Amino acid sequence: MSFAEMSQTSFTEDAERAILVGIEYKDASLDDSESSLAELARLTDTAGATVVATATQKLDAPNPRTFIGSGKAEEIAGMCRSLAADVVIFDEELSPSQQSNLEKAMPKEVKVIDRTALILDIFALHATTKEGRLQVRLAQNQYLLPRLRGMWAHLASNRMGGGVGSRFGEGESQLEVDRRMVRKRITSIRRELEQVSRMRQTQRSARYASGVFKVAEAGYTNAGKSSLLNRLADAEVLSYDKLFATLDSTTRKLVLPEGREATLTDTVGFIQKLPTTLVEAFKSTLDEIRGADLVLHVVDASSPEYDKQMRAVEDTLEQIGAHGIARILVFNKIDLVDASARLALASRFPGAVFVSAETGEGVDELIDAIARAATASETLMEVVVPFSRGDLTSVAHSRCTVLAESYDERGTIMSVRVPAEMKALFEPYAAKPE
Repeated sequence: MSFAEMSQTSFTEDAERAILVGIEYKDASLDDSESSLAELARLTDTAGATVVATATQKLDAPNPRTFIGSGKAEEIAGMCRSLAADVVIFDEELSPSQQSNLEKAMPKEVKVIDRTALILDIFALHATTKEGRLQVRLAQNQYLLPRLRGMWAHLASNRMGGGVGSRFGEGESQLEVDRRMVRKRITSIRRELEQVSRMRQTQRSARYASGVFKVAEAGYTNAGKSSLLNRLADAEVLSYDKLFATLDSTTRKLVLPEGREATLTDTVGFIQKLPTTLVEAFKSTLDEIRGADLVLHVVDASSPEYDKQMRAVEDTLEQIGAHGIARILVFNKIDLVDASARLALASRFPGAVFVSAETGEGVDELIDAIARAATASETLMEVVVPFSRGDLTSVAHSRCTVLAESYDERGTIMSVRVPAEMKALFEPYAAKPE
């Protein structure tokens, strides 16, 4: 398989037996290491592989040559032989040289990948829209570019079945061809992605100009965001118990109390050690969060790791510049939590809303909380809209909060809460004080 073919497929073949490797940093807790490896195991399962063993090593910092110590690398190579492993997956991103050195230390038929490559592989499986596929391809190529020398050596040694020329001069020539090819591909993908992003921005700008209150879900992967979107907006978005089940943002209409309309957008889930290449590649999708009036931070209440997951989400929101947006903390899957744990959560997070997308418990309270947030920045106005401006009356009902309505010979008299961006539309019809 040529590099051109390989780079457009997922990074791992259908590896069935995996060994996971992590570092227990001396300045970090054992729980952090175990939590990260447990998440890596779930990612591996999502990618379709079976974890047959895990290995850790206590270090101050990664070994610059082989990430782990050379002795540990030999130990893992022995595990690969005894357990018939197909792939070794490292819990952090490997440098190109580390990956190359580790590949030399492992049995010939065993692949070595890192957490980033695994996540990219999963993203490639789950991207369904054109934009999603482009974003994944961009991240894949950005990841591969600095690794081309090692990838070519890998092909030359027949590790990945490439079986292409092993003479140094020919390999070096092919390496330069591949470098030019992947740079050209990155440029082409970025150009195509910009075109798609412009179309999305046009749609987004139309929503912004309409005065519709914009709500975006953000949360750790598998927190139940898609299920919550389905429950709140009667949507039919794919949702199942896998990490990164959905990647592409989905926007649906949400009807608030008193008939006011809002939009609710589900976005890609976050994760610990989210690769920076993915944050960059999914910028246009994450813009849905940055452009929201309100963020629902959805948390899996049943997860024993919810604290760490919340921190990972907050870190990513800050990274994309969305940390200043109004937020509601939503604990989902509350049906899986016992009464004492619920009380503890309610005491610790007094402003949070507790829901179950599965049973519908707490959903009405969440909608009320969204409605209160929607009215927080509105201006209360008394207006008289002429009967000839029935369109404006319709806008008031769909985009604003109508508190009272009556009629006289002048037109429709309304007491209405108006969003800031629509205030100018109603000012010409403000009722004159008597």
